[in-house]
Amino acid sequence: MCVAILTLCGTMTSCSDDDNNGGGTSKKGTLKCVAPAFLKEGDKVALISPSYYTSMENVTKTADVLRGWGLEPVIGPNVGNVYAGKYAGTVETRASDLRWALSNPDIKAIICNRGGYGAIQLIDVMKAQDFSSNPKWLVGFSDITTLHEMENCAGVMSIHGTMSSFLAAGGTDKSSTLMRDLLMGTVPRYELPAHPQNVKGRASGVLVGGNMMTFAPVVGSKVDVTAYSDIILFVEEVGESMHNIDRQFNMLKMLGVFDRCRGIVLGEFTDCGKDLDYTSVEAMLYQYLAPYNIPVLCGFPAGHGDVNLPLVMGAPVTLDVRDDGGTLQFDIDGIQREIYTEYIQPQTSNSAAVRMQLAGKTE
Repeated sequence: MCVAILTLCGTMTSCSDDDNNGGGTSKKGTLKCVAPAFLKEGDKVALISPSYYTSMENVTKTADVLRGWGLEPVIGPNVGNVYAGKYAGTVETRASDLRWALSNPDIKAIICNRGGYGAIQLIDVMKAQDFSSNPKWLVGFSDITTLHEMENCAGVMSIHGTMSSFLAAGGTDKSSTLMRDLLMGTVPRYELPAHPQNVKGRASGVLVGGNMMTFAPVVGSKVDVTAYSDIILFVEEVGESMHNIDRQFNMLKMLGVFDRCRGIVLGEFTDCGKDLDYTSVEAMLYQYLAPYNIPVLCGFPAGHGDVNLPLVMGAPVTLDVRDDGGTLQFDIDGIQREIYTEYIQPQTSNSAAVRMQLAGKTE
């Protein structure tokens, strides 16, 4: 089913993966996504839990934060559910809240409460038109990477950004306020310092990806964003050994994913093991990426660390990596604002145990 998308620049057509269900080694052309409308004061924002359960205390504190931003929070009907000790309800109840938020014309954006695990279970019960019929911003990271893939493949941009499990702390940290500003129409243009494993170059493409252990298992599926050509791939991870990260990158290489990349953005590899004799995860991955002669920007502060800056997934971007650092620019409408990441300091610091628990990797 093809979905006609109207943009300020004219009309473009995006075909969902329901029409083109090729595997991860096929090219599907360039992914084209529409940017949902930016928010204004008084707009309603849904809070839903599509993966693991988070406490209602976190949800209500996040609702207070949204009210402080001038927005009206609406909590999903099934948010308080717990199923099998971890999930925020059964597959159907979680999908029901997602459909409710997507289909309700009064709701202008969706913020997920937590990642963990479970979003992959929604792939076969959601349809591309659920996301494309009424385009709106969907915000989250970690396991929510799967929902970004679903929305992007349906032809709609989304925001890789902080969630209720972090917003509940007050929403005044830079990761939260930049996400708020992005929802309101101020688009960051990131300037990063130099990194020893950067690979110089300049490229344009569509930003896709997210948490490696979330997007890698769906390569070859109907929501595989890496199957498109001309992509800029963003990768982050938490709590994985070096050899497992190496294994996943080998798999992506064998499936031809890097052949379709015009550039790579490596985010945080938080609390990842040092079981192999490399100075860093980036140093290990350099051996995979350098032969492709594409720009590689390392150390982008997004993922499971204490700073998690928002990214527009499905957006056309320009990546420029130089001797003195790098730039990531979103080529979309909005007020452009330069953000120098080296000067951003975390407002709070979660322990490794808390980060692993929020990511669903420990009890």
